[in-house]
Amino acid sequence: MMTSQITPHLWFPEPKLAFHPDRADDVDTHPLRGLLRFGPYSAGLVPDPIRVATIAPAGEGHRLYSFMRELNSEYDPTERKDYLPKWPGFCAAFNLHMRGAAKACHIELDDRLEGEMRDAASPHVLLATRLIRAIQILEASRDEFDVIFLYVPASWSPGFAGASYEDFDLHDHLKAATAARRIPIQLVREDRALAYPHRASVMWRVGLALYAKAGGIPWKLAEADAETAYIGISYAVRSIASDRPRFVTCCSQVFDADGAGLEFVAYDAHEVEVQRDNPFLSRNEMFRVMTRSIDLYRRRHSGRTPRRVTVHKTTEFKSVEIDGCMEALHLCEAVDLVQVVEDVGWRGVRIDPARQGGPKGTAAAYPVARGTLIGLGPRESLLWMHGDVGDVSERGSYFQGARSTPRPIRLVRHAGHGPWDDTARSALALSKMNWNNDALYDPLPVTMSYAHVLARVVKRMSGLRSTPYQFRFFM
Repeated sequence: MMTSQITPHLWFPEPKLAFHPDRADDVDTHPLRGLLRFGPYSAGLVPDPIRVATIAPAGEGHRLYSFMRELNSEYDPTERKDYLPKWPGFCAAFNLHMRGAAKACHIELDDRLEGEMRDAASPHVLLATRLIRAIQILEASRDEFDVIFLYVPASWSPGFAGASYEDFDLHDHLKAATAARRIPIQLVREDRALAYPHRASVMWRVGLALYAKAGGIPWKLAEADAETAYIGISYAVRSIASDRPRFVTCCSQVFDADGAGLEFVAYDAHEVEVQRDNPFLSRNEMFRVMTRSIDLYRRRHSGRTPRRVTVHKTTEFKSVEIDGCMEALHLCEAVDLVQVVEDVGWRGVRIDPARQGGPKGTAAAYPVARGTLIGLGPRESLLWMHGDVGDVSERGSYFQGARSTPRPIRLVRHAGHGPWDDTARSALALSKMNWNNDALYDPLPVTMSYAHVLARVVKRMSGLRSTPYQFRFFM
């Protein structure tokens, strides 16, 4: 007999973040509030001060200097007031200073650049070439700076992208060039960072990014299985016109129990089958990815193999991919292969109990709680990564974005067994580990959101190394 009823739901509380490696009480569910209360997790381990080099158009270096002064100033929030705390200045937020690097580390471009871009058939190629040349000049003084600020005026917009068939993006192109040189860079766009009226928001976002790009760790996860590793897989697709392999397997950081994945591996994949525009790896290629990933974990954990491994990817796991994973991870006691589906048709609303004993409830003022899990069967479940959160706002409820009906993600388990508790808790926790964002959480676990970012940049790099990459160069 068929029924329209679904299984009872579960709810998992908001994961806590740690802000000190030894003080167990230095925890908070709110990342920015925790920073202000306890300071960053890696306090004292980042060189003080952080030295900033600059690249700007001719005569506009002062725009970057003014922006750096803003980072050292205080700003009250003028948006998201139920979540965003006051920006206290970079030094107060991170317990270290930020200043301009030595005189030789500041470059202004030739004043003829914009005129040449107007006359160029491919202005994006001209602009990218000039900017990379400036970065190469700064590279000669690499010991004298930590991060580069690059001012991008709106007048450069003809060089932001190429023709549709060229697959060019200035941001990703520059990240690929600087990551290969192990130089962290922060683009400061006139139409965004300088023009956005809510200055506290800008300062929090850029301040967090600057601290992480300089090698800092703002926070880690406070509650996680110490013997579990999380791996995210994503695929980068090169242009058909490229003379290099079309698909690149980009394996994001191997996250450990702390949620801190500071490195990742990437390489060109050759044994790839394409179905419905989605690439799937052969058994050998998947074995290769998993072996290198688990080696990265062992290298960071004194040669120890994790007891449990959870692997995330957006497409299904084919049988040959499952076999490759199991062969590479045979020393692990448990392996969960989980497909994370972002685009789903499901919606949910919260219904409050009926008043005065009536038969029907009423629609609640807030949406479904973040952390709600509903099983769809033994292998599938819905998890609300987005929704109402308590203990964040003084009002008692906080709905990030405050618009639309939140959609869940669908989790499909292709290998593994047992209840969904650990899978759901880890996905929620990993959604709070994006240090390039000032929000409470991302809509996806960081295994997936980082993998997408890395894939976009990695496909533009030439000569992929066999050694791991540090993610801070790709932020």
